[in-house]
Amino acid sequence: MPFATAKDGTQIFYKDWGAGQPVVFSHGWPLTADAWDAQMKVMADNGFRAIAHDRRGGGRSGQPWEGNNLDTYADDLAAVIEALDLRDVILVGHSTGGGEVTRYIGRHGTGRVAKAVLVGAIPPLMLKTEANPEGLPIDVFDEIRKGVETDRSQFYQDLSAPFYGANRDGSTVTQGTRDEFWLWSMTVGIKGAYDCVKAFSETDLTEDLKKIDVPTLIVHGDDDQIVPIVAAGDKSSKLVKDVVYKVYPGAPHGLAMVPKFAEVFNADLLEFARS
Repeated sequence: MPFATAKDGTQIFYKDWGAGQPVVFSHGWPLTADAWDAQMKVMADNGFRAIAHDRRGGGRSGQPWEGNNLDTYADDLAAVIEALDLRDVILVGHSTGGGEVTRYIGRHGTGRVAKAVLVGAIPPLMLKTEANPEGLPIDVFDEIRKGVETDRSQFYQDLSAPFYGANRDGSTVTQGTRDEFWLWSMTVGIKGAYDCVKAFSETDLTEDLKKIDVPTLIVHGDDDQIVPIVAAGDKSSKLVKDVVYKVYPGAPHGLAMVPKFAEVFNADLLEFARS
C-alpha cells in the first residue's frame, strides 16, 4: 500500500486514482479515506486525479501516541502533497477534514493549491465561547469523549443516526450506510479518536480562513446536527475572500453519502472543479 512519511515518521496511507488535476480529499472524524470513495470515483471518471489519505490514528495509517491535533494533521496533509509533488491542487475537506484543509493553508499557504472546498466543515470554531455564542457547549464534547472512552462501538452505532440524518422523518439513509460508518470508525484507535475531539472542537481557525486566497466552495446542510451551520458555514463564508456558499436545505452532516444530497454535491463539486 502507498504511504507518505510524516515529520515524526508516522506512515500516512493514501489512495491515488485516475490522472489529471489533483483533487485531494480530507475526511471527517471518526472516519477514513474510504468515506470519500464515491466522490473520488466521480472525479477520477471525469478526468481528475483523486487522492485521499487516512488521518493519523486510524484506518491504514500509523497510530502514534502524539500528534493528534490540527497542526500535525495539516502537516501530514502537506507530507502527502509533497511526497506526490502535487501542484494546482483542489483541496476538499469534510468536517474535521475541513479544519485540516483550512489549517494546511494557514500553515503552508496556497503555493500548491488552486481551489478549496469545505463541506460541513468545523471552521471557524465549534466550541461555544463568549466570542462565539453560536457554538456548542463543552459538555457536548465531554459526552463525545465519554462515549469514545467507555463503549465506542455502541457510541458510533448511535452517532451514525444524527450524522446522516437517519433520525429524521422520511430519511432515505440505509442500514448499510450506518454500518459503514461504524466499520470505519472502529478502525480508529481510541487515543487518536479521543484526542481529535479536542482538536475539532477547540481549535480556532478564524485567522486561517482569512489566509485562504483561492476560489473556495463552502457547502453546509441546514439540518446539520453535528456541526451547527450558524457557527460554521454561515461564519466561514464571511471570512473567506473568494467564496461560493451553498446551503443545502434539509441536508445532514454526512450529506455526501446520503441519497439526493450526494448527487447534488457531486454535481456541485465537479462543476466547481471545472470552473
